[in-house]
Amino acid sequence: MRRLTHSPRVPAYARGVRRLEAAVGSAVFLLVAPGVMAGLVPWLLTGWDSTDPPALLVVVGAVLIAAGVAVLLHAFARFVLEGSGTPAPIAPTERLVVGGLYRHVRNPMYVAVGATIVGQALLLGRPVLLPYAALFWLVVAAFVHGYEEPTLMARYGEEYAAYRRAVPAWWPRLRPWSPDQPS
Repeated sequence: MRRLTHSPRVPAYARGVRRLEAAVGSAVFLLVAPGVMAGLVPWLLTGWDSTDPPALLVVVGAVLIAAGVAVLLHAFARFVLEGSGTPAPIAPTERLVVGGLYRHVRNPMYVAVGATIVGQALLLGRPVLLPYAALFWLVVAAFVHGYEEPTLMARYGEEYAAYRRAVPAWWPRLRPWSPDQPS
């Protein structure tokens, strides 16, 4: 069932309230989910103590962390602005989010969190974070396959099926996909 904010007759203030709710919900979810997975857990595993790794690893790690954070913030913004909802399963989007980085990869948030964890492993010289990154990926891949994809298919039908056929789940495509392109 679609929400009333899709109707052109819904006043602008109601659409604004929905976006504000989505922004607040997304900010809370950002702290709870990625904040715990890419912040709290790595801190608990390492105390963010560095082992003084080689400079090249520090640079690569810092780049991965910066890119991961930028991608994560971009993806969360897409959920609010394009989807009028949140990434949280309890407050899903009204529309399927397929713009921005989602034109290159279906799961930019998960890729970003994984890159951030690996970046911390390199920056801190703490290899214990690498098995954690692998475990994170396994759990996320199982969640995507077992819950997220079936839920999106049920909610968005052929629109999601076409998107899924055209855009890879984990490794970004170089050329951005557009909904008008054939799969």
